[in-house]
Amino acid sequence: MASRRAWWQRRRVKHRDAVVLCVLSSAFLLAGELTAPLLRDIWAKHLTPYLVNPPEFVLRATLALFAFTTAFGAVLVLTGGWFFLRGNIPRGRFLVGLGVGVTGLSLVSKLAYWTLVSGSPWTYLWTLASTLTGIGVLLGVGAHMAMGRYALVLKKRVGAVWRRWRRPRRTARRLS
Repeated sequence: MASRRAWWQRRRVKHRDAVVLCVLSSAFLLAGELTAPLLRDIWAKHLTPYLVNPPEFVLRATLALFAFTTAFGAVLVLTGGWFFLRGNIPRGRFLVGLGVGVTGLSLVSKLAYWTLVSGSPWTYLWTLASTLTGIGVLLGVGAHMAMGRYALVLKKRVGAVWRRWRRPRRTARRLS
């Protein structure tokens, strides 16, 4: 019969890189969305008057969340990171892909708008590349790719090579 493992061995996280990328991605996406002054106006005009009526406030807050799809995508990416942490890779990868996809669609719509307004997409792309939202999208795509089938196999191979390299050689000890 196998011996019972300690609590710290049972709580080991296997996919730390994807979890860290998901947390960073959602943090950057939310930070990029919260730095926009438009959110303060929406809070003041559309949410504050309904604080006395909680069901109406929850409905309007949900609609505001859907209106800002980048924030909604950040919540989905964070939820996908939670599933990575729990070891449910397919569900986590689906949620990260959905979050990055929703955010990407909102960014494509903004890109189309800026192309129509200014005649060139470069003005929007330059501002996106220098904001926290752009960094968050890149980190989310990295987390999604880190949990792909090929990446999981590659991580196993690299881990095996690392353990083999770290394993002490017995012949070297006997000679000294």
